[in-house]
Amino acid sequence: MYQAHAHNDYAHEKPLFKALSLGFISIEADVHLVAGELYVAHYKPKLEKANTLKELYLEPLRKRILANGGKVYPNNSASLYLMIDIKTEAETTYQVLKEQLIAYQDMLTCWENGQEKQGAVLIFLSGNRPVETVSKETFRLVALDGRLEDLDKNYPNALMPVISENYMKIFKWRGSGQMPREEAEKLKNLILKTNQQGKKLRFWASPENENVWEMLIANDIGLIGTDQLERLSQFLHK
Repeated sequence: MYQAHAHNDYAHEKPLFKALSLGFISIEADVHLVAGELYVAHYKPKLEKANTLKELYLEPLRKRILANGGKVYPNNSASLYLMIDIKTEAETTYQVLKEQLIAYQDMLTCWENGQEKQGAVLIFLSGNRPVETVSKETFRLVALDGRLEDLDKNYPNALMPVISENYMKIFKWRGSGQMPREEAEKLKNLILKTNQQGKKLRFWASPENENVWEMLIANDIGLIGTDQLERLSQFLHK
């Protein structure tokens, strides 16, 4: 398994299976609540062409985990991160998601009264996040995706295991030449601060550039996001 995140995984050839075949540790699915069902798509889905979250991710993961003796990867017991990016209204979408996840709780990491029970899959919510609702639950099957400002709010890792931010919002360097010293120091400090809290840092919209990937790895980034799955995989296998 590699510290790789399949950005908009559903848009790739063979969603889920392509990323798993390459050893990715994190996979992203955007969901929309339409007519009481959760559909996977970046923009509002055309229902005649859309796949549901259950069809595209939850059911295939269950079958794979059963086949592998309770694990996503047969030789690794670490949890696969499944990031569900909520595109529709946070609370109503989460309520439907929560109802659906109950049927899959045997394969999911769950938390009850602050105690974590590791499962083969750890789900964390991004996009329109129901932060307050999830934070107050005594039993839950999901965690939350954080933002950089959340690092100063003392959210426990069990609630917020990942911090995500827009690379373009913070850095001007796109991988040509050396990273400017000021930006390199900022990158180092952001990753260090996140790692010290036991969380994983992920940038979205980061350049698909080997120099950028090298810099992220050198500073111990938690997750590297990519739309170019095979290219990043080949880079990480060097």
